[in-house]
Amino acid sequence: MPTTSSRERSERLEARTTRSQKALFKHAADLQGRTLSDFIVQAASDAATRVVEQHQIITLAAGEQEGFVKALLNPPKPGPRLRAAVRRYRKVMGP
Repeated sequence: MPTTSSRERSERLEARTTRSQKALFKHAADLQGRTLSDFIVQAASDAATRVVEQHQIITLAAGEQEGFVKALLNPPKPGPRLRAAVRRYRKVMGP
């Protein structure tokens, strides 16, 4: 991931922590040779990316994958409700 220059960073973010949390964050930042601010921003960015990915990516077990592919390759025939919905749609929207 490309680094962001300090000139591009224009937004400010504040957070309250306990003394022990701040000490832990500072220790971790020191171990990586980074500033506390850089460490916090990168850690929050990494965590946010993981959360977004967890909500955007569908993970299926092997059996579920097989069932999904079979349904895609051999979809069921449209039922009466779906056919009626298509007729209504075409009536309103045109063919």
